Amino acid sequence: MFENLSERLGGVFDRLTKQGALSEEDVRTALREVRVALLEADVSLPVARDFVKAVEAKATGQAVTKSVTPGQQVVKIVHDALVDVLRGQDDPGALKIDNPPAPILMVGLQGGGKTTTTAKIAKRLKEREKKRVLMASLDTNRPAAMEQLAILGTQIGVDTLPIVKGESAVQIAKRAKQQATLGGYDVYMLDTAGRLQIDAVLMDEVAEVAAVTKPRETLLVVDGLTGQVAVEVAEEFDAKVGITGVVLTRMDGDGRGGAALSMRAVTGKPIRFVGLGEKMDALETFEPERIAGRILGMGDIVALVEKAQETLEAEQAERMMKRFQKGLFNMNDLKGQLEQMLKMGGMQGIMGMMPGMGKLSKQMDDAGFDDSVLRRQIALINSMTKKERANPDLLQASRKKRIAAGAGLEVSELNKLLKMHRQMADMMKKMGKMGKGGMLKQAMKGMMGGKGLGGGMPDMNDPKAMEEAAKAMGAKLPGGMGGLPGGLGGLTLPGGLSGLGGFGKKK
Repeated sequence: MFENLSERLGGVFDRLTKQGALSEEDVRTALREVRVALLEADVSLPVARDFVKAVEAKATGQAVTKSVTPGQQVVKIVHDALVDVLRGQDDPGALKIDNPPAPILMVGLQGGGKTTTTAKIAKRLKEREKKRVLMASLDTNRPAAMEQLAILGTQIGVDTLPIVKGESAVQIAKRAKQQATLGGYDVYMLDTAGRLQIDAVLMDEVAEVAAVTKPRETLLVVDGLTGQVAVEVAEEFDAKVGITGVVLTRMDGDGRGGAALSMRAVTGKPIRFVGLGEKMDALETFEPERIAGRILGMGDIVALVEKAQETLEAEQAERMMKRFQKGLFNMNDLKGQLEQMLKMGGMQGIMGMMPGMGKLSKQMDDAGFDDSVLRRQIALINSMTKKERANPDLLQASRKKRIAAGAGLEVSELNKLLKMHRQMADMMKKMGKMGKGGMLKQAMKGMMGGKGLGGGMPDMNDPKAMEEAAKAMGAKLPGGMGGLPGGLGGLTLPGGLSGLGGFGKKK
């Protein structure tokens, strides 16, 4: 998400922060590049122009040019301006799902991901907010649209309205309202039909459904890859139907992210969620501060902690911590760490959320380090016997040959895995003993909602605070690749770059 824009802006700010003092001309030159970067990212011209003007007014003041770290100060100003553009006038807050059953109307063009997004939001409401949700498909045009929603409902454990052939969209909406009321549901979600382009028939149908159900939220689902067309679609739907928020899908693709930056400024409507893949949990709330932090390469520690909490139970984390404190770290533990990394989005996903790790992530990608590295390491561990996993010291030459052959890999790769395991085991032992109560214990408290890691999360608005957080959390791992010190759910990035050496893509 926002990779190209992040890369361009990163280059501009690298040059700024290396200079001791900045003249007004330095700032103006940098902002010209920022403007070009925004336009290349498909941000609309008026939004890019206003953004640069707002930054220039603040960045060329006396306080900045005489500041001790003027470059950092400019980054902070740009960060704040990005947050303003993304948030707009006021924060929309949580979805309005009071007065049950609260109707949520899902609208948009065909192919934008409405049905999948409906299921994703339903899953989120059920799991995170403990709401009883009913989904209903009003799409009588697209073949198997209703069946698709029913299948997704079964997958995520959310009820769907029984299909009755021959009913109109308005009749289905009325039946959904009745069933939601009688069934004691908190929310009912209406997945409306889409068209390949905006037409009068589509708008009239949606308007009729809205009149019958009086939705608390009308969410427009648009494909983030369509760029400024997404903004035009939002304006059109708002004029005809009235929308309360936007969901941008396919933000994990190679789109340039301009739609997200233009959407709020042009339409005045908040972006509620962003879809980052086809999986049912690949949906994130759109938090302006955190998104701005990602664009500027400050990472998103909060999202990383949330992912760790989702993928690891508190009891399991406590058990792991006790083992690590005693210096116990065998191959089963390492396998658990590797599998958790994959669950949390793999190496790229995790490093993209860590402050200052964006560039290293790209270097690793270029060098061929991807999630297949983790899968090959897991394959080697799976090829071991229970005794060998519990005690890797047993592994002599003949056993190594058998394990490597079982995983379809070379003995040299197994040796690298064993070396990485030794380094991690040593590091865990040291960290378990460090400081008051041990660094692991402090980090675990922070992850589970206590006062670990210095009493809470860093301020995402403050680049310096984020930098310090990166240092605090980036305990040096073997080979020098900063990682998570055993604390985000006991997760530690496995090995340094040296530890991963030889696991890259085969030439």
